[in-house]
Amino acid sequence: MLAAHDLPDLTPTAELIAAELLTNAHLHTRGPYAFRLLSPSPGRVRVAVWDTDPRVPPAFTTDKPPAAPDAEHGRGLHLVRACADATGVSVLRELGASRGGKLLWAECGVPGR
Repeated sequence: MLAAHDLPDLTPTAELIAAELLTNAHLHTRGPYAFRLLSPSPGRVRVAVWDTDPRVPPAFTTDKPPAAPDAEHGRGLHLVRACADATGVSVLRELGASRGGKLLWAECGVPGR
């Protein structure tokens, strides 16, 4: 899909980010979750995952060290932050169309664009 938009070099990073954000939503939240892929500007891609839990995972917003190398969990969001050029979170407090929850996102771009 990214190749069709002349962004094939971003595919591995975008896939890793998407896999980690979706896995986190699947394993650590209840209820539905959704994935979104956008291009906020030329040469950039934003991967975003919404879920119904408003709690922001500490690993997404702090510099706390990741889990031990042999641990089965605890490194995914650190990988996202390490691979992305920018990350962010929006806590959606109002119920209604958004159904509350949070939106975690990460962006990466083609160097020099």
